[in-house]
Amino acid sequence: MTRVAAVDCGTNSIRLLVADADPETGELVDLDRRMTIVRLGQGVDRTGRLAPEALERTFAACREYAAAIKEYGAQRLRFVATSASRDAENRDEFVRGVLDILGVEPEVITGDQEAEFSFNGATKELKGRADLAKPFLVVDIGGGSTEFVVGDDRVRAARSVDVGCVRMTERHLVVDGKVTDPPTAGQIAAMRADIEAALDLAERTVPLREAHTLVGLAGSVTTVAAIALGLDAYDSTKIHHARIGVDRVRSISDDLLRATHEERAAYPAMHPGRVDVIAAGALVLLAIMERIGAQEVVVSEHDILDGIAWSIA
Repeated sequence: MTRVAAVDCGTNSIRLLVADADPETGELVDLDRRMTIVRLGQGVDRTGRLAPEALERTFAACREYAAAIKEYGAQRLRFVATSASRDAENRDEFVRGVLDILGVEPEVITGDQEAEFSFNGATKELKGRADLAKPFLVVDIGGGSTEFVVGDDRVRAARSVDVGCVRMTERHLVVDGKVTDPPTAGQIAAMRADIEAALDLAERTVPLREAHTLVGLAGSVTTVAAIALGLDAYDSTKIHHARIGVDRVRSISDDLLRATHEERAAYPAMHPGRVDVIAAGALVLLAIMERIGAQEVVVSEHDILDGIAWSIA
């Protein structure tokens, strides 16, 4: 076994996995898996820069993660940064801060690399399932971007597009600095059009409709699953590999888009940091399912974080 630590820093959240990995058996045993909403991508779509307060929230989480990594004695650490830090003019400030705290330089990976990690993390334990037909389409709906990967035992095609729950919320649902509660029909239509254009772009390089099994990753998908399952609290063991039908996703998406902040926050499994962006994330998921004719989505709690861990095991 090799003890590894993986950090995935996205637009909305930063996550840590410390695990014991055995490459020979394919076993990955979690020791510590945690997530902190830091909203690193706050305002990036508008300003092109990482906000000082967003950087400080992220660095505070990094300090907590550094303590955990030291406590568990991880032998190897890899820090991967995704959409927001790819786009920002002042990303050097972010890189220096992470290096000072964790002792490693964050790798600002490409969308294609991000997609490959997500695919490997999500499908490693699905490949032997007789009830899930290949090829898989793995969809990772993040804060700033969404990754699409089609593959069997390995990646066949991948594409990252700039559509995520935070980016769509800030671009279409924020007026005078506040999220519209609930959004207007015009705002929803504009957001849906933006998502459809991104799907057109993804389909230029990824054969989305050839997939037989849709696998959905990240917080927007897992939160929709938690609502669909009627959970009293977020429970990753019940969410992992849950299968949610398209009609249920459509109903939840419609409800979230009609809801106020208070109504969205009232869902027992809703993380406070997702309240304002979950409606956009649910709409992205629905649009994907309708585009490819998927009758269900298989929800995975194993994603890019697990792929990063396997890359250094």
